[in-house]
Amino acid sequence: MLNKLSNTIYYLSNQDNNERPTLGLVCGDSYSLIIDSGNSPQHAKDFLLEIEKLNVPPVKYVVITHAHWDHFLGMNEFDATVIVNSQTNEIIKEWQSFSYDDRSLKSYVNTNQMSAMCMNIIQTDMPNRNSFKLKSPDVIFEKTLTIDLGNKVCILEKIKSTHSEDSTVIYIPDEKVVFLGDCAYGTTTNSLFHFKQSLLLPMIKDILKYNAEMFLLGHESICDSTEMDIYWRELTRSSQVVKSSSLEDALECFIVENKRDPNNNELFFIKAFVNDHIIQS
Repeated sequence: MLNKLSNTIYYLSNQDNNERPTLGLVCGDSYSLIIDSGNSPQHAKDFLLEIEKLNVPPVKYVVITHAHWDHFLGMNEFDATVIVNSQTNEIIKEWQSFSYDDRSLKSYVNTNQMSAMCMNIIQTDMPNRNSFKLKSPDVIFEKTLTIDLGNKVCILEKIKSTHSEDSTVIYIPDEKVVFLGDCAYGTTTNSLFHFKQSLLLPMIKDILKYNAEMFLLGHESICDSTEMDIYWRELTRSSQVVKSSSLEDALECFIVENKRDPNNNELFFIKAFVNDHIIQS
């Protein structure tokens, strides 16, 4: 079932058990725009069935927030203009060259081109896929793009991100809503989960320049500005005490600077920033 954020914005909540991220729908007077196409054709079909229950203008655009498989593998199901930034497009090109039969999928997992989770979702949600080919995006932008849906403007921007190098956010000014995709999360490199420390403050600056009151995230669904402020403070506070790959030094620094032990979130973030130092070294 779609969640109604306002008279013109809806979203399908994330489902962590089967790696389905939040999908968004923004409606203008003339057209509608979708944010992320889902982790499989079945995910996209489920979303489209929910949209059909609403009396909204036709879907003209689909925006992909970044080129991680769970956000774009449903792309073929939409009869709409698919929009990506240029870096996302380059990554999707690799997936367009893939074959999706079982043997090929297993080879991609073995060579770390695809996760085992991705393979399992594809095998479950795409039973007839031997001839499947991912289609090409239709519109490629570099830094920013503004879409007018009819008295409803959506601002697309490629921003710095601790999650991926190709992150796009979508801001709807009159609603004070921003779709962040996964940009505010960390990432995993060499089996280590980490936040890219050098990009943390530039990313927060990029996001906070928008006058947003509600934030749609890929794997939390929705947060208000108070929740996001807490998240930014905990991330920043944790980052400030990590200056090397020593967890012990970071924890000692945190206690000295804050006169308390870190809470569970802060401890998780501190470990992630320490991992970033380990990876960088």
